[in-house]
Amino acid sequence: MKSSTQTILEYTQIPRHIAIIMDGNGRWAKKRLLPRVMGHQRGLKALENLCKECARLGVQYLTVFAFSTENWRRPEEEVSFLMGLFLQALKKKVQKMHKHGLRLKVIGERSHFNTEIRQGIEEAEALTAGNTGLTLVVAADYGGRWDILQAANKALKAGKTELTEADLAEHLMLAEAPEPDLFIRTGGETRISNFLLWQMAYAEFYFTDTLWPDFDTAAFNEAIASFQKRERRFGRTSEQLPADQQRN
Repeated sequence: MKSSTQTILEYTQIPRHIAIIMDGNGRWAKKRLLPRVMGHQRGLKALENLCKECARLGVQYLTVFAFSTENWRRPEEEVSFLMGLFLQALKKKVQKMHKHGLRLKVIGERSHFNTEIRQGIEEAEALTAGNTGLTLVVAADYGGRWDILQAANKALKAGKTELTEADLAEHLMLAEAPEPDLFIRTGGETRISNFLLWQMAYAEFYFTDTLWPDFDTAAFNEAIASFQKRERRFGRTSEQLPADQQRN
């Protein structure tokens, strides 16, 4: 759904890191009497367009929930299509990303993917590793609880006997990135569904009924405009914030 009015953004307050649950592909297809897989295909195009807009705005990290650990429970035909779409994107879309200076990082438990997909992930990450533009993080076979558990296990293997927050944080899948400033979920649901549980402690949440394939640049800019109206205090009072961060 396209916005009828132009959204005015404050370009000095663009989120560094945006996390998104791209929900609504299946319902988008169903409304059009199409197979669910067609919604996923259209959703990939929406992601491609959003990457362009994030790069234009100067967003540093965009993390998207592409496939959760729970998604393996979906119908076999749909899972098979999603794996094929993932492989196709790794082979074809990554070349375009590299050309425009974008970097790809995939987080999650890779052991459940077949050899071709695992190899495709490694090659795509290696190809784009030196790029300095937007980093697109794809969470695939990922779960927030799994992330925290694997980080704790790594810390323990490193010899820690009592963990601090810093000990755990350095082993999380997104240890290199700033924590998300803005979390967006499309499709009308208002939960975070085991996504980046640790990292989103102070993220601003934005929920929209717009289905993911319809989440265009105008809708995205509305989400950022909403973020820019928030007062992010991190435990402080309004009066303690710099004047340009206070909201009337």
